[in-house]
Amino acid sequence: MATIERHYVRELVSLPTSATCREAAILMRDRRIGAVAVRDGGEVVGLVAERDLALGLVGDGAPATTKLGQVVRPDGPSVASRATEKECADLMRSAHVRHLLVKEGGKVTGLISMRDVIVLMLEEKEHMIRNLEGYISGH
Repeated sequence: MATIERHYVRELVSLPTSATCREAAILMRDRRIGAVAVRDGGEVVGLVAERDLALGLVGDGAPATTKLGQVVRPDGPSVASRATEKECADLMRSAHVRHLLVKEGGKVTGLISMRDVIVLMLEEKEHMIRNLEGYISGH
């Protein structure tokens, strides 16, 4: 089973904890991404996803000027870069999230999205199909 090592995003789009949820929403819209990393100083402390903004902010009637530091989940799920696509998918499913921080030695090194995991799973399946077709045809 393949690991996410070569497939996760290492260049995180981030905002400071002092940025507003409106700024995060605009950044996500403009970059066409579903989550932004939130940093305190130079350290990433968590993620805020579009779902967090829609359900946790708008759903609760909080203003768009709410600071990211107030809504970020510092205890959000994360994986190591050697995690498999299945481990990521299982964690996303159980934690009800679409994005995971990737950490090595306790330090955030990137992010993997549900889309990245699905692409990796499809590549794995296509590779397996090609191998089986080769086996069946004698190549």
